[in-house]
Amino acid sequence: MTQDRFEAIMWSLHLSDPKEDEENDKKKNTAEYDRLFKLKPLYTDMVTACKAHFQPRQNVFIDEQMVASKARIGMKQYMKDKPTQWGYKLFVLADSSIGYTWNFFVYQGKSESTTGHGLGYSAVMDLLPFSLLGKGYLLFTDNFYTSPALFTDLSKKNIGCCGTIRKNRVGFPKTQTNDLPEKADRGDMRWIQSGKLLFVKWMDTREVTMCSTVNQVESGQTVRRQVKTAGVWQNRSIPVPDSIVDYNRSMGGVDLSDSLIGSYTVRHKTVKWYKTFFYHFMDIAAVNSYLLHKELFMLRQDPAQKNPVTHKAFREQLAKEMLEFAEDSAATPPPHPTCMPMFFGSGEMRVGKYCKRCHDAGLLRVKTAAYCMSCDVPLCLTAQKNCFSLWHSEG
Repeated sequence: MTQDRFEAIMWSLHLSDPKEDEENDKKKNTAEYDRLFKLKPLYTDMVTACKAHFQPRQNVFIDEQMVASKARIGMKQYMKDKPTQWGYKLFVLADSSIGYTWNFFVYQGKSESTTGHGLGYSAVMDLLPFSLLGKGYLLFTDNFYTSPALFTDLSKKNIGCCGTIRKNRVGFPKTQTNDLPEKADRGDMRWIQSGKLLFVKWMDTREVTMCSTVNQVESGQTVRRQVKTAGVWQNRSIPVPDSIVDYNRSMGGVDLSDSLIGSYTVRHKTVKWYKTFFYHFMDIAAVNSYLLHKELFMLRQDPAQKNPVTHKAFREQLAKEMLEFAEDSAATPPPHPTCMPMFFGSGEMRVGKYCKRCHDAGLLRVKTAAYCMSCDVPLCLTAQKNCFSLWHSEG
């Protein structure tokens, strides 16, 4: 396709009805105004499709995902700890084992929490549709979401939780009796049990604080770390809490999804904010499809194919099949112009050409100023002689 053709398509790309957009714009600065209205049709279909084609395994996690943008719009966020620091923020629920994006929503900015427990609590509850997802899952979160109130409420719904936690959270034990010493050694740990909640402090390079409703304190697992003994650094095995082992194993899914999206993203610059989401949703769909392909490959165990196709080969095949689908479903060409008489030139300066029907009949020098717009042949059209009608009636 030519550049002009591509730009014409992009200029006319809308994800919602422009007339309905105008009606929504009239509601600005009111409670009925929807900031994501231009995005809603595709947004809703994407979330529905993600849930419909895959059921997560037992371990799931929730994290933020950034969509890069420099747009001057209120929804843009800044996150200093993310590789993409400026852009739109998505809250994502994904499968821990493969990184499949199962549910997500776009963060629109600060608003009053309906739960009374803050954004982290509300985000988790919004991403866990209990009637559809079911029970028995193990949820992993980072310290933005983790709170005793959240973990307690999810435990009542038969969903186990594990995550890092901030020590200033409401409900975190404030006792100093069982705290780590000021200069703790690597591998030192302290813990407190409060009902189903287990709080663990562990010294690594710095102090790590965990909260869990599914783990024991420790079961003899170790990790290799550099430890300074008598002024000499040595590589030694130190004890590690079970919650940290499980957390490190299950919290890398969003980074995996971001990596797959970044490898072959379709995103490019645009002045329309909703088109940025359009590109990102295409990337999510393509990555989820690739992950489903790998899962189906493992289930089928085809002896003729030892390994699933690479991400690049999958994208190439996907593009090829989409082009074939587009050719098969191409719109029918517009109907041929209706046969109508037109005249050469204008006014008194009409140009005469030899009549096609008269010429075929042997009358070589009969001129006419009329012609058929569809057939593009000159034909006599006067009160005395109507070759136009005779030409079309004769076939």
